[in-house]
Amino acid sequence: MAHTAQDLATFCKKKGFMYPSSEIYGGLAGFYDYGHLGTLLKRKFEQSWRDYFLGLDRNYVEIDTAQIMPEAVFKASGHLENFSDPTVHCSRCDFSDRADHLIQRAIKQRVEGLSPPEMTSLIEQRKLKCPKCAAALRPVTAFNMMFPVSLGVGTTQRAFLRPETAQSPYVNFKLQHELQRKKMPLGLALIGKAFRNEISPRNLTLRLREFTQAELQIFFNPRLISKHPSFASVKNYKLRVLLEEDRQKGLPAERTAADLVKRGLPEFYVYHLVVIQKFYFEVLKIAPSAFRFYQLDDKEKAFYNKYHFDVEVELADHGFTELGGLHYRTDHDLGGHHKISKQNLEVLDEESGEKYLPHVLELSFGVDRNVYALLDVAFDDHKQRGNIVLHLPPSLTPYLCAVFPLVKNKEELVAKAEEVDALLQKHQFRPLYDEVASIGRRYARADEIGVKYCLTVDFESLSDGAVTVRDRETTEQKRVPIAHLSEYLRTSQ
Repeated sequence: MAHTAQDLATFCKKKGFMYPSSEIYGGLAGFYDYGHLGTLLKRKFEQSWRDYFLGLDRNYVEIDTAQIMPEAVFKASGHLENFSDPTVHCSRCDFSDRADHLIQRAIKQRVEGLSPPEMTSLIEQRKLKCPKCAAALRPVTAFNMMFPVSLGVGTTQRAFLRPETAQSPYVNFKLQHELQRKKMPLGLALIGKAFRNEISPRNLTLRLREFTQAELQIFFNPRLISKHPSFASVKNYKLRVLLEEDRQKGLPAERTAADLVKRGLPEFYVYHLVVIQKFYFEVLKIAPSAFRFYQLDDKEKAFYNKYHFDVEVELADHGFTELGGLHYRTDHDLGGHHKISKQNLEVLDEESGEKYLPHVLELSFGVDRNVYALLDVAFDDHKQRGNIVLHLPPSLTPYLCAVFPLVKNKEELVAKAEEVDALLQKHQFRPLYDEVASIGRRYARADEIGVKYCLTVDFESLSDGAVTVRDRETTEQKRVPIAHLSEYLRTSQ
């Protein structure tokens, strides 16, 4: 049964996935807290991301860095000058919004990349008014989204909360290159917080002022952009892409990796498109029909990105929504830090003996957006069962299994259930334990939070040493010996 974004928001709060931060004080726009279930889901997404992307190469490592950085970092990166969003304000009331978002909602067309004057002209041409009070809108202006912070007492040093995690690997590159014995390509992964003073945060965790990013920055010799040693193994793999030429139809087309290379994209870039799509299909279990890569044109992409595809998944009420991206940032970032820091960030090509400034391929993912997407695509208001079923992948669901004594007023059943629970804990499973209400009601509660397997200890368990295992998807039940439960759960994921 179809659901709305509001249905999902209500569910997430009710079950303890996510809800507004500091809510007892009225909350704060753009800030959300994760409850007990949301934290488990978020951590499992992060670990799945970490296992998958760090597994691509032995020279890809993870770092964990400070969230506050000096002003010079953002002078070098261009954030001080360019990190702005187009803002539009009402001439009468207190309404304000991102201008491109307001226009897009009104005319159903993407307008990213237009300048503030161009957006102002479009608003006037289309006679767009304030959606809150219908008054005229003021001219569009640029608003820098970085958060400045004060350091210590009596100091003039300026610093900022980082608006993206990417700059942290860039300023760490020189030292990490030395520590990794100067091996290239070098991948620096980071899962951490970033902060943006969003004009109009909304839609639960899709647009936040404090959010988590998972990024892999791959530093490589630009001479090698046209080749990837493993490309032959993926050349016939079909990618769901919406290229610039597909925009009129508005539908993605399936094109092989080899076809995209023939169209001018380099092997190194296309190989990583394949890697990302496989992550969404094989790890996150996103349906192909709900996934696409969206190619940004020259107006939409950042000026330093030579190639830029957004990762988009179709969500209820929001349509296809950006969850991440693959960006070829060339040497823009290291070039800026090379100049401003006055540190030599060049590396030596051992084969040619030439020095070069590494280029960067960035694999960037919004963790909060991906967690939202997982919940959205998994949410099912199941008519036949009369309750919500959360179809999360077994490797990501907060609780893979739950342990239930058939009834709670029989000491021998409770004791056996606690024994099963302790056994699974010992084998690194963290089962949900529930003994309240009828077994049917407990099944329904487990379905609602995505529990894949319900393990019921009944009277037969006392004699045969087995439990009844119910599958969330099929509702089928089978007997599994307690001694084999860990193996069964591990191989059934």
